[in-house]
Amino acid sequence: MSYDLKSMKIAVVGLGYVGMPLAVALAKYGPVTGYDVNKTRVKDLKDGWDSNREIRQNVLRTTSCKFTDDLDDIKDADIYIVTVPTPIDEHNEPDLAIVEAATKSIGSLIDKGNIIIYESTVYPGVTEDICGPILEAESGLKSGKDFALGYSPERINPGDEEHTVENITKVVAAQTEDAANLLVELYGQMNGGNIFKAKNIKTAEASKAIENAQRDINIAFINEVTMLLNKMGLSSYDVIEAAGTKWNFLKFSPGLVGGHCIGVDPYYLAKSALDIGHQPEVILAGRKINDGMGTYVAERINRHLSPKAENTDILILGFTFKENINDIRNTKVIDIYNKFKELGYNIDVHDPHAIPEDVEKEYGMKALTALPQDKKYDCVTLAVNHKIYTEMNPQNITSLLKTGNGNSPVIYDIKGAWRELEFPDTISYETM
Repeated sequence: MSYDLKSMKIAVVGLGYVGMPLAVALAKYGPVTGYDVNKTRVKDLKDGWDSNREIRQNVLRTTSCKFTDDLDDIKDADIYIVTVPTPIDEHNEPDLAIVEAATKSIGSLIDKGNIIIYESTVYPGVTEDICGPILEAESGLKSGKDFALGYSPERINPGDEEHTVENITKVVAAQTEDAANLLVELYGQMNGGNIFKAKNIKTAEASKAIENAQRDINIAFINEVTMLLNKMGLSSYDVIEAAGTKWNFLKFSPGLVGGHCIGVDPYYLAKSALDIGHQPEVILAGRKINDGMGTYVAERINRHLSPKAENTDILILGFTFKENINDIRNTKVIDIYNKFKELGYNIDVHDPHAIPEDVEKEYGMKALTALPQDKKYDCVTLAVNHKIYTEMNPQNITSLLKTGNGNSPVIYDIKGAWRELEFPDTISYETM
């Protein structure tokens, strides 16, 4: 079956961190409608406001992309691109409920000749073996004959203005050669033809799964080395700086590994491995180390605070899963917070980007949006490298601490951002 991209309408299903930038980018080249079940999200986008702060207001207000929460508005699309979340459940098992629900909705709309492309992160086989049959059941059509499946793994990095959807290599694959060629043309118009055509859909699915698993394992190695070096009384940042002078040393840094990709995708790869009878030793070992880092950090800080003073107050700076964004999904800062609470400390959390209502709804705790002016702390913990924190000087930082009267406050810098600053001898500066 041959396709003419110029005559085809596109529907992007899911308007989060992945779908929203993609829909706006594609709308520069043809008719695009973005669909999401979240009515508030759609209303905000229609009003020119992206609560994820990925798309500027002037861009949203001038885009030709239409936004809707009405499924009927995308029933005449020729190409459906699915960009909904694929999280894990409480047992670290892949949760495909959202992508399956989106697939079922699309199945009720599709006609012969349509192409359904998945960008959601999945394990190899999901697109063809799980989503394909759902589409067939809902539509009465035959996958690979009446409609074609495609896959193009998303590579969105929230808050990254350099590696946008228009500036990265896009991997594409489809059931048929004609459909694959259309995907090359579709995505290539956005990024100057910077496309890699994978051998097949399962290959493209697997490529996404191993991208983030590889990064997760590298960080896990550094995190384990950090635990070792800390026991030796050494700073991992000092050691990494020295090791980094070798030309082929990979400069990963220790820290918390959360978010919706690196902290999740390895479990999708592990699921695939277990399904075919392979025990994923290294992949799950990396996850075990990284999932435990929040507790490790809290316990390390606890040792620096001992013997604990009565009514010890700690301020955590940063709550989002990474710097300079408002995304709190799967943030590992909550593990530090929970361990501190278990140890009996009084905890305040400040984050200039996190939306307080979302933090309270998701984690049952409050986040401050302004730094406290009338309260001092026994310990300040830098958890996320937001720009507002990295630009603080020693006076800004010490003003948050209980100094004088024999107090020995602690600064614990998880990110190593303040290593070059000089603090008074009465303050204990610690890092990983």
